[in-house]
Amino acid sequence: MSRIGRQLIKVPAGVTVTIEGNLVRLKGPKGEIEHDFHPDMKVIHKDGELRVERPSDRRDHRALHGLSGSLLANMVQGVVGGFEKKLEIVGVGYRAEAAGKSLRFHLGYSHPVTYDPPEGVTVGLESPTLVTVSGVDKAKVGQAAAEIRAFRPPEPYKGKGIKYQREQVRRKAGKTAI
Repeated sequence: MSRIGRQLIKVPAGVTVTIEGNLVRLKGPKGEIEHDFHPDMKVIHKDGELRVERPSDRRDHRALHGLSGSLLANMVQGVVGGFEKKLEIVGVGYRAEAAGKSLRFHLGYSHPVTYDPPEGVTVGLESPTLVTVSGVDKAKVGQAAAEIRAFRPPEPYKGKGIKYQREQVRRKAGKTAI
């Protein structure tokens, strides 16, 4: 059996769980999230705990069992505490500025790049060179952070660009004189 799929997921106080067939809806202090699970997987809510059951020991069912358990645990964590990713902008003149709900990036191009966050994701600025992406859905937060990073990924010679806060950029040596 999948060790992740077997784990019971405790539902904290203040979180309501609604299960309608394969659709699981969670509502908590940070927001609301729903996910449509695979028809073979069965999500059970009992005694303040969630668990996932699979119909057989087939390879695909075992894989779905762990995936479903992990997705369910992330949903509970998201509505209770939320998810957050921080991005650093490195480079002379590289910066971001708020423009309503969206962000405008100045990254050395001939024009500023504007980013409108998807539904359920909030982007904010702690400083002109530090962007915070937060939300309830872990996948949406990660995707939004990856889209922002893709505007100007860090380059290996000077390290200029947008990088995750604790990301280690592999640096290359420049040209050497003979």
